[in-house]
Amino acid sequence: MPEVDHSVRRQVMLAAVREAGALAMDYFRKGARKWEKAADDPVTEADLAVDALLRERLLGDLPDDGWLSEESERSPHTPGLPFTWVVDPIDGTRAFIERKPHFTICAALVHGDEAVLGAVFNPATDEFFEASLGGGATCNGQPIRVSDHAELKNVRMISYRAMFDDRHWRTPWPPVKIHMVNSIAYRVALVARGDHDACINLKPQNDWDIAAAELILREAGGICTNRDGQPYVFHGKGGKNQNVIAANPVLQPKLIAKLHEFEPKLPKKD
Repeated sequence: MPEVDHSVRRQVMLAAVREAGALAMDYFRKGARKWEKAADDPVTEADLAVDALLRERLLGDLPDDGWLSEESERSPHTPGLPFTWVVDPIDGTRAFIERKPHFTICAALVHGDEAVLGAVFNPATDEFFEASLGGGATCNGQPIRVSDHAELKNVRMISYRAMFDDRHWRTPWPPVKIHMVNSIAYRVALVARGDHDACINLKPQNDWDIAAAELILREAGGICTNRDGQPYVFHGKGGKNQNVIAANPVLQPKLIAKLHEFEPKLPKKD
């Protein structure tokens, strides 16, 4: 891919995501109306308001760019200028509804088949993760780096605790320190900062869930793939990327290998 100057888009993105975070916090403090888009898929008026703000700010300044968001119809990019904003206005809506500080505003710029700019902002904790392709990753302006933990034993894992029950594995895991937050983008960003060593999520994720966070992790020295070890392709057209396995380059393939032993058992019926 030829080098492209993204400095203008980066400044627009940073300002838009900051403003979106402030709007989200207004709703977070006072509460927001909520409903179900589909079974077990909640949304709030805050999701829609943040989405509208981001679309106005990003496409208002950059009208030729495409748009892909969880909460609004996509807008095709102009032929010959393959830039698309991939946005999740509130990743972690359940946490937002429950007033838990585990939600993020996510925006990524996709060029070709990869993210070249990304921001993941948790306004409740004032953690602003950001990266540009080849420019490194930061949190609140400070460089971040993945941990160097290289073994499964004592790995600091962000995942669902129930998945590590011995009955689901041909051989048990060694001791693992498990933590969980609702936003998948926030989980990957925390791995990028080295707070945790790895993240495993086996549920299918959309481009808007992971595009920004994947770039942040990559620029922090980490790797994020599906459970088969295949990298993501972000082309601005949406679709599911299967699962999230994120860690440093030494630990990540060991997680992939361990997942070959995963044989989930359904709960026994009474």
